[in-house]
Amino acid sequence: MSDYFRPLVRNGLPRPDNAVPLAGGSGWFTDVEHLRRNKPGTTVPASALPPETLNALSQPRPPICGLRFDRPRIMGILNVTPDSFSDGGKFSGPTRAAAYGRQMMADGVDIIDVGGESTRPGAVTVPVDSEIARIEPVITAIRHAVNVPISVDTRKSCVADTAVNAGASLVNDVSGFTYDKMLGQYCARKNLPVCIMHARGDPETMQKDPRYDDVLLDVYDFLAAQVLLLAELGIPRSRIIVDPGIGFGKDQTHNLTILRNVSLFHALGCPVLVGASRKGFIGRISGVKTADQRMPGSLAVALACVAQGVQILRVHDVAETVQAIALWKAIENGGSDVA
Repeated sequence: MSDYFRPLVRNGLPRPDNAVPLAGGSGWFTDVEHLRRNKPGTTVPASALPPETLNALSQPRPPICGLRFDRPRIMGILNVTPDSFSDGGKFSGPTRAAAYGRQMMADGVDIIDVGGESTRPGAVTVPVDSEIARIEPVITAIRHAVNVPISVDTRKSCVADTAVNAGASLVNDVSGFTYDKMLGQYCARKNLPVCIMHARGDPETMQKDPRYDDVLLDVYDFLAAQVLLLAELGIPRSRIIVDPGIGFGKDQTHNLTILRNVSLFHALGCPVLVGASRKGFIGRISGVKTADQRMPGSLAVALACVAQGVQILRVHDVAETVQAIALWKAIENGGSDVA
């Protein structure tokens, strides 16, 4: 692709007559930034967009796992790994995981993402049997404890199959369906919704001097190609979520560039997910070394993403994020929808 169009998203009132709704949410835009490689961006009116791009940006996203995208949705992180960067080992085992799932549901979570393999920088690949042993009893327990959808965070088709049989209904692949070529075919056969994430390299090596020609456009092109690949396998765009992969093969400048311009990814015609919660760049900017103390910085990033129309936030701190979004929304709407 040689031309890219990033909507300059606005929220709240007043809303002009020529405002274009953004993907069925509360955001809107009247202008876009026209981006091309090796050229400065220019601002053009939305009326000048190619019809297919205007349609991709403006059409409401179909529900996934029963979730409508008329408001931001919260994906709660539930790692059942001993070595995750923030909460390793804290929720391992079905009893603790089910209790935490109930707490997240009470806090307002929309979907719970269960992972059995740490993908922190430097993490090594977990054997399939070990990953299955971690997630299967946990997903089974959560399925009986909560009434929200469950996604499985895995790169492996056999792990996904076990998770789906236990009660998961979405596959979230941090490799963007490049690690296991059978995973996309499996999800197509099972009519499963999926999340495609961008990563440069694997977790063990991804943070060793990552380089891009243009990080924003390179990530966009990868996601666009993978959306087409999965569509060819039989997974329609209506069942695909895209994630630019904050912190996965990206340095601080890369992360901030993507976050500052994240509205670009709406042009893919899919719901956009961002998972920046507690990540290392937040600690480096804020000076907070301990991951579980980075909630305030994580909220700042979450609200910046919501302001650009991001539909799904993958977070550790569910209650705090729900509260922050409620206040942001009340301010943007002038309190018109607050009881």
